[in-house]
Order: sequence, then C-alpha cells, then structure tokens
Amino acid sequence: MNKVFLILVLVGVPLSVIGSLMHWSNVILFIIYCVTIIALASFMGRATESLAIVAGPSIGGLLNATFGNAVELIISIFALKAGLVGVVLASLTGSVLGNLLLVAGLSFFVGGIKYKRQSFNVYDARHNSGLLMFGVIVAFVIPEIFSKTMSETRTLSFSVGISIILITLYLAALFFKLVTHRGVYQSEKEKSHHHNDEVAEWGKGKAIAVLALATLAVAYISENLVHTFQAVGETFGWSELFIGVVIVAIVGNAAEHASAILMAYKNKMDIAVEIAVGSTLQVAMFVAPLLVLISLMFPTAMPLVFTLPELISMVTAALLMIIISNDGETNWFEGATLLAAYLIMGIGFYLL
Repeated sequence: MNKVFLILVLVGVPLSVIGSLMHWSNVILFIIYCVTIIALASFMGRATESLAIVAGPSIGGLLNATFGNAVELIISIFALKAGLVGVVLASLTGSVLGNLLLVAGLSFFVGGIKYKRQSFNVYDARHNSGLLMFGVIVAFVIPEIFSKTMSETRTLSFSVGISIILITLYLAALFFKLVTHRGVYQSEKEKSHHHNDEVAEWGKGKAIAVLALATLAVAYISENLVHTFQAVGETFGWSELFIGVVIVAIVGNAAEHASAILMAYKNKMDIAVEIAVGSTLQVAMFVAPLLVLISLMFPTAMPLVFTLPELISMVTAALLMIIISNDGETNWFEGATLLAAYLIMGIGFYLL
C-alpha cells in the first residue's frame, strides 16, 4: 500500500504542476489533485505516526488530528481567498459529519467485525462529550439563532468574539489533558504498558522533513484544486454545498480516516476514538474559529453562520456520537448505526 502511495506522489505531483500550467480540463485536474492530496496525506500520516510513537499516545493523537486537519485548513484558506465562503462552511460541516459518523462508524464497524466488544477510556469519552456539546451545539447553534436578528456587521463581530473564546477554550482543554491532568484519567492497564512496544518507522529528523515537504506540496495543489470546484460542480450537477460537505471533507481528511480505521482493526480503540472525536473538536473549536479570523484578511469575511441543514446535521451527529460513545464500549452494530446516519445526510446534501 505504501508503495502505491509513493508512486502516486511521484506521478501526481509533477502531473499536478504540468496540468495546471498547460490548462488541462478541470475535471481531469480535479481527479489528479484529489488523488495526489490523498497520497500526500498518507505520508503526512506516516510521519505523524512516527513522531507520535516518540512522543506518546496523547500527544500522538493530537499530532495526528492536527496534521490530519492541516490539509483541510490549507484547502479552506485558498477557498476563502477565492471568496468561496459557502464551500468552506460546507467543508467544516463535512469534516464534523465525516469524523463523527463516517470515520468513527467505519472504525467501530471494522474493529467490531474482528472483536466482539472493544473498549476505550471512558473518562476521555465523557470529557470529549462535554466538549462536543459545547463545540458543536453551543458554538454553532447560538450564532445561527442570534444572527437572525442582527445586522451583517454585528453577526461578523459576534462570530469573531465567539472564535476567540473557542480557540482559548480549546487551548485550555489541551492544557488540561496534556499538562494539569495528564495521566489522571488513565486506567492502571494503560499506565503499566504505557511505553514503547512499537518502533517508529522513521527517525525524528526524517519524519519532520517528510511532514514539511508534504505540507508544502499539499498547499500548492490545494490552491489549484479550489479553482476547479465551479467547473466540476457544473459538469456533475453538484452543488457548492455537496462539494464542500462530501468531496472536500473526504479528500481533506483521507489520511486520518485511514489511520483511525487501522487503529480500530489493531484494537487500539483509544487512538481511533481520539482521532475521530479529537479531530471533530479540533475542527469545531480551532479550525473553524481560526478560519473566521483569517477570513478578515480577505475581501469576503466569513461569519460563523451555517445553513439550517448543515447545522441540524452536525447537532444530530454530535448527539448520536455522545450517546453511542459514553459507555466506553463499541461493537460493529454501533458502527453501522453511525454509517447509516452519514448516508442519510449525504443523500440529503446531494439532493439539496
């Protein structure tokens, strides 16, 4: 599999450059860009995994989520620059739905076929539930409701205020988990075989170099990818909303999708859940507010106001995930339930 990705990167990156210089058809370019980004993301995934083994599981999960979201953050910044606010909000929605329903669903399903029951840290699950309620429900629903009676300028100021609070709380949550309460909520089993039964694939230096190069390549290709959206949408009859919610979200999160499912298959549910839920929290409490602040530098600023279908889908996904994960155990049927919810929403966005 790794060889396939290596070939895709070695072929895809030059093709992306040549294709954009020679103005190939947008649909062909769109496919080349998407495949290349997914291949590059797999290298980012392997590099973060190597760093994670050196740094330990909590920081490892955080690194995975951060670099998993880096691709999406980069695509979104270029989309904002191009004035595609709708696509960016839709891709944030897609990322929340993708992580909570598709990634977690596939992880629980694949892991559950191999093992009858899988368990993960119940304290983490409860801690994350509170943050999910806050990040998705409080931070996204409130601006939507208040904006109904506000002028555009005020809505934007309100969004900026909320963004600063969200980022602050997100950093506090990390400080809580990695510094003040580190290890407080670990079970004895986790503490005892805490360290390394695993060997990192790459050394620290190589992993950092691969990460840096892959991130640069992703940034270059993402900028070009954004310019193909309109033509591709017209060709296939996809709405801006569908491109954002399904396509950008899946391409932007492909690497972490794969690593979460792999972890579940290896029965490392703590990491799989950390990637799926940790990533969602990072999108809701860090990536989305950061994009609101970044958008102030561009001609079209982005308020934190989603459409009603986006909002209701995210709230439903968050509640479903909280109810399913709160007992700290999963099985294949719970995975199937999450996947079914994702399909229902996907069809909805396609037909909108």
